[in-house]
Order: sequence, then C-alpha cells, then structure tokens
Amino acid sequence: MAMNKKDVELIIQAVGGKENIEAATHCVTRLRFSLQDESKVDEAALESNELVKGHFSTQGQFQVIIGPGLVDKVYDEMMKITGGQRVTKDELKEIASKKQNPIQRAIKALADIFIPILPAIVTAGLLLGINNILTGPGIFFDGQSLVQVYPQWKDFASIINTIASTAFTFLPALIGWSAVTRFGGSPLLGIVLGLILVHPDLLSGYGYAEAKTNGTVPVWNLFGWEVEKIGYQGQVLPVLVSAYILAKIEAFMNKRVADAFKLLIVAPITLLITGFLAFTVIGPVTFAIGNAITSGLVYIFGLAPALGGLIYGGLYALLVITGMHHTFLAVDVQLIASQGGTFLWPMLALSNIAQGAAALGMLLVFKQKKSKGLAVTSSVSAFLGVTEPAIFGVNVRYKFPFVFGMIGSAIAGVLLTVNGVLASSVGVGGIPGFLSIYPNQWGVFFLGMAIVLIIPFTATLLYGKWTNRKTIGNVDNSFNTEPEAAERSETIVEQEYPAVSESADNKELFLEIKSPLTGKTVELSEVPDPAFSSGAMGQGIAVEPAEGKITAPFDGVVAHVIKSKHAVMLEHVSGVQILIHVGINTVSLKGSGYTVHVQEGDVVKAGQLLLEFDRERIRAAGHPLITPIILAGGQERIERVEQIAQGEVRSGQDIVLKVHLKG
Repeated sequence: MAMNKKDVELIIQAVGGKENIEAATHCVTRLRFSLQDESKVDEAALESNELVKGHFSTQGQFQVIIGPGLVDKVYDEMMKITGGQRVTKDELKEIASKKQNPIQRAIKALADIFIPILPAIVTAGLLLGINNILTGPGIFFDGQSLVQVYPQWKDFASIINTIASTAFTFLPALIGWSAVTRFGGSPLLGIVLGLILVHPDLLSGYGYAEAKTNGTVPVWNLFGWEVEKIGYQGQVLPVLVSAYILAKIEAFMNKRVADAFKLLIVAPITLLITGFLAFTVIGPVTFAIGNAITSGLVYIFGLAPALGGLIYGGLYALLVITGMHHTFLAVDVQLIASQGGTFLWPMLALSNIAQGAAALGMLLVFKQKKSKGLAVTSSVSAFLGVTEPAIFGVNVRYKFPFVFGMIGSAIAGVLLTVNGVLASSVGVGGIPGFLSIYPNQWGVFFLGMAIVLIIPFTATLLYGKWTNRKTIGNVDNSFNTEPEAAERSETIVEQEYPAVSESADNKELFLEIKSPLTGKTVELSEVPDPAFSSGAMGQGIAVEPAEGKITAPFDGVVAHVIKSKHAVMLEHVSGVQILIHVGINTVSLKGSGYTVHVQEGDVVKAGQLLLEFDRERIRAAGHPLITPIILAGGQERIERVEQIAQGEVRSGQDIVLKVHLKG
C-alpha cells in the first residue's frame, strides 16, 4: 500500500495531536506511542484511516498497527510532521511505565523478574513430585513408601531429590540474576549476590526457627553490634531488595569511575556495600516482612478457609488476564519455605484445568472446523498448565465459558482449602499438578479435579446449545476455506508466474507456501500479541520453533530485513509478500541472539537459510519464541488464504499455507 501524507497527518490528529504525543517509536509492524492523555484518542478516526490495520493500548503504550515495511515510512513522515525526537522501544517503555501507578509498576517488575526463571522452578517442582511418589508412604503400600519396600530405589530417589532441590536451594541466585538484569545491573553480580545470601558458612534459613527457639543462632560481632549469621534460602524479598540496591550502586559507580579502573573498583565495592547492607539491614527487615505476609495469609485462610478458596479459586483466571498471577509465585515460594507447603498453588492448578474444560466444551458448540480445532488445542494446552490460548483464544471471546470456568474453580477451591490441601513445590499447573501435591492429599485433589472437569464442560455445553448462538464459530480469525476447492487435483505448470500452481480445471491460481522453520503449528489467535492474534496484521499461521533456523518458503526477493534482525519480509514473483516474525516483542533484544544471512534485494531460492536465532537467549530474556508467518492485508493479488498444515512441520518440506490468487 502506498503512503499518503494526509493519512499520516490524520493519525497524528486521531491520537490527540502532536501536543498529546509524549514520545513515539515503532517496531516491525506498528507505531508505539506514549500519550499524555489516552482519552483524547479518536478511535473512529483511526479505524477509518486506510493506513491503520488496528489499535490497542497495553502497559501504558498506545499502539497503532500499520504493517511491515510501510510502518518505517509512516514513522519517518510522522517525525517530520511533528518534529518529535526519535526514541528506542526501551526508552518508550520506560517513559510509558511512569504513567502506571506504583502497584502496576511493581506487578510488572515482579513478572519481568520471575518469568525468565520460571522454567527452572517448574522443572524442579516436577522432579520433586517424582521424588514424592518414590518416598511418600501409603501410595503403593500400606503405611510404607516404595523406597522402604524396595531399598534399592533409595539412592535413585536421593539423586532425584538432589537435582530437584537445587533450584530451590539456590533460588536467591536465580532471582539475583534475573532481578539485577531487570534493574539494569550486571547479571553476573546478581548471581554472586544470590550465592552470598545462601553461603554454606551461614545458618540455613530452613533451620532458623529451631535455632531461634534453642538460642543457638550464630552471630557476627561488628564492634559490639551483633548481626545474625543466617542465610536466606527460600526467601524472596531479601534478594529482590538487595538486587535493586546493587544495580543502583553499580550504575552510580560506573558513571564516576574511569574505564581503566572499573574492573578493580566497581564490582568489589558494589558487592561489598550491598553484602553488608543485605546482612545488617535489608535481610533482617525483609525477612520479617516476608514472614508477616505469609503468617497473615495463613491466618486468613485458617480463619475462613472456605471464603479464601472461593475468592482465590474463583478469581485466579482474572489474575491471569491482568498479569497479576505472576506476583503470587513469590508468595508460593515464601509459603513453601516458611510453612512447608503452599495452599495457593493447588487452586492455580485446578483453575487451569477449569478453563481448559470450558474451552473443550466449546468443541461441541462451535460449528466451524477451525474453531473446533482451536477449542481442542487450547484446552489441551490448559490441561498441561498453559491457559492463555484457552482464555484469550476461546473463553474470554465468548464470555460464558470463562465465567463457568471460574465457577467450577471456585467450588473446587473451597474443597481444597477446607481440607487443607498443600503443594510441596511449584510445578506444572493443570493435570500434571498432582505431582506437586502431598501424596496423602491426592484423593481430595483428584475430587477437585473432577469438579473442574465436569462443571465447566457441562455448563458451557448446555448453555451454548440452549442459547443457540448462531454467530459462534463464525466470528473468529479462521480462514475461509472451501473444501470443494481444497479437494481438487492440482498440477504444477510453468506460465506467467513461475512457482504458481494452477488447478486442474484451469479456473484458479494459487501459491503454496512451505514452512520456513521446523516446529509445531499454532493458530494465529493463540499468539500472545494482539497485533497478530486479532488478525489485524493479516492472515497466516504461527509456528513454535524446534530449532533456530529460518529458511525461504519460496523463490523470491528479500523485500525487507528489520534492523533488529528478528523479522524478514520476502516477495514472490507474483507480487505476494510474506512476513516472518521470530518471537514476540523481540525488537527489544536489538539483534542480540540473531544472525541474518541475507540483505534487502537478495534473490533467494526456496529452502535457502535466511536467518538464525538463539532460542535459549531469547527465552532467557523472557520473550515467547512463537513465530507468526503473515500475509499482510491489503495485497490486491490475494483472493483468499487457506491453512494447510496442523501439528508438526518441517522446514522447507511441509506446506503450511495455500494462497489463492486472482487471475
């Protein structure tokens, strides 16, 4: 689509004029604004603008979807008109975050810290669950554990326990790394800080209560000032606050110490000051605060367990929507460390199952095949602990499945809290969650699991059938496929457009697009980015990559390579353009972890390597790897797009999309 200067001016007016624009930047698909007052946005004007594919607001940023390639030109023209200063995405994020209230900023910070370390915690929880099965009495034998009956398994279980407990034993090191990174400091110093707080010379935090009772807590005598010589195993607040202080001290010194002396001065002094503060002030104060929080929760749930289960169990899915659920991971860890188990996490696991059961109920309500497929895949994902596809892809869109999921979860929450069901670790939510529950409480947990499977599924099915919603399954982002056309025999012909196929009856042309990467296909509606999941960017498919390589899906020309290397656009000789966008919000990596092997204007062959990416580095930065493959809207040559592949696909071999072209 050509860019009209008048349309750019109208975008500026629609967002409240240049006076309302505090800062603006762009990524591969959209303009990103930090606005003085979002209430001044004229949404109707944006929606009528030919350049705009969609818009939404998130985390203090107002985003206007333009499309790949064109967004660069629109942004450049906008900067000329407004005379605004160009900023990076990170700078805009910092500006936008200042508009959030302190609670929103704290929630976002906790999420940014805990999401990168979540895989380690979940893995540890699963392994501890296996250890519980081996060592829990009464599971397989009356009053005895499996290792008691078969002693040869004892050391095997011991090795599993050592491997599993490492992540929890050195949790402050994991948090220190992630927190210092989030606060802008050196990740290595964050790791060292965390290890300092669990040094073996210190009294283990797990043994502090007993030592306090016996009066045997060791101390340092600092010129008459006695400081308790204790570690902070399983604690969250001490390392979080210490990491913040460390990052600020390091930044302060980096600005004032010459480069030649930084290695000798900055790190040693930063660690020394932070370490002293951690043991003398930060640790004792935050340790008391953390214990007060957990004691308060225990008291509340002990006083009215049914009410607590009803509220937390019923509303947990709402926390997922707001992103606040990440904050409770810290509470779970604190409860496990101080109380020996958490009563919150079992309700999380059943809430996941409830939303999955509601989405599965929609399978029998939907009419379209693609919608039914989405219901099945998203429900399976929820049953395995990942609820976002079910919540955002199905349940919230039709509202009543989401509500019935919360009702089932609330009822199960009451059952769990009344019976005092505890998890010994944080593991995978959903059906595998039973591994984290103490084995002697499995019976109650399985009863709760039955509740969240039956009630949401049945209620969703009956209500959906009763209301006879004619629009269900017809308002999603599925492709408008025609089975009759898909079943026609096809032959490849060389004609005006090389590599374009023609149907046997010579009535339609089409382009078959092979998968540019190896992995598992995912519906666009499941992509955790509104620009893609809403269909605003165009039609297509997404792939969860199994390896870090992107190849050309057809012969063509490289139309555009994003500066941050995470996306590339190809153009077929027929004029069809396709965008391959590796990961979500990966523009913030500024090219780190990506290697591009082509340049704009290069002629490429199908299967040729375009770019490589480091999956572990992207995951460590907290970004989803899911890769949308998009045929941008507004391409006049495209008549319709048909999704071909489902499930596992191989790069350069399996066809994922069939583009029907106008003759």
